[in-house]
Amino acid sequence: MSASGSASGAGFFDRLQSLTEDFLSRRRQIRRVNKEKQKKKNFILDWGEAFLWAAGWVLIINQYLFQAYQIPSGSMINTLLIGDHIFVNKIIYGPELLPGFVKLPSPFKAKRNDIIIFENPSYISRGTVFDIAQRVIYMLTLTKVDIDKDESGSPKAHLLIKRAVGMAGDRFITERGNLRMLPAGENRWIDEGEFNRSRGFEHKLSRLIDEEEKDYLLMEAAGRAAAYTDMNLSAPAALSVLAEGEKRLYISDSFARERARLGLIRAAFPQEARFRTVLAKHIQGWYVSEGRILPLGDNRDNSRDGRYFGPVRVSKILGRASIRYWPGGLSLRNLNVLERLGSIK
Repeated sequence: MSASGSASGAGFFDRLQSLTEDFLSRRRQIRRVNKEKQKKKNFILDWGEAFLWAAGWVLIINQYLFQAYQIPSGSMINTLLIGDHIFVNKIIYGPELLPGFVKLPSPFKAKRNDIIIFENPSYISRGTVFDIAQRVIYMLTLTKVDIDKDESGSPKAHLLIKRAVGMAGDRFITERGNLRMLPAGENRWIDEGEFNRSRGFEHKLSRLIDEEEKDYLLMEAAGRAAAYTDMNLSAPAALSVLAEGEKRLYISDSFARERARLGLIRAAFPQEARFRTVLAKHIQGWYVSEGRILPLGDNRDNSRDGRYFGPVRVSKILGRASIRYWPGGLSLRNLNVLERLGSIK
């Protein structure tokens, strides 16, 4: 190698060594400065900064990935018990960009038999700012604090968790508490239990009302007695006696009572289209239109679900129940006992 080449190589390594030393010196200096700042930082500010970072990550995870949710009622017994804590998969159906706003698209859609969480169609909002604050606080405290309460101090049902039972094109009717369905593309009505067995769905539906003929006779009698009252008439004595028996039942089927009430009023006023229209909903059942799902609770006699507010829009479905990370403890058997004692409504 020539003398000039050797000198050039030596110069390169000298510059490399100098740059490395400068970099290491600056890094040591930055570390010393950060260390001094850390020493001078106020403990409360330091704790607050750590809390904000943690809170930010909790919000991100709850909003876009998995949200903690506590089962508030017995509508899904025995699949989910009161007090169960679960994680809801929110990314699968597309999370909301902000709580209550702009749902992001997803290639996946809720399927029949999924346990879904969705916005309660019956919920009356107290304003956008309050709704966002409620959702943020609920997520930050991992379901421990819910600021949205009713007059009695109980949390309002802003979000509901039910099973996706009806899909687009299905029709449903109830007969003495049992669901019958005409699935899309089928030509005959089928009992829900038979349909579930044919599809391999293994969950068990729960009933609080004994499926006895006499219980439903009392409920239907109460409905017809109410119809006489609505028409400003006195009910027959025998009917009044049966109606009084319905009051001794610890739980009643409101659909059976209402169907009997409307049937008698419709017979008395056949010319009134309004009675015919309302009664038709009970006789013909529900139809699930495109872009909607009919959600129902597994505990049919204690569930405020799609039978009351109808099928829900797919865009209102926020996620799917994924993991139960902390068990509750109120089973159907215990719920029966408490409801008989009047402890639960």
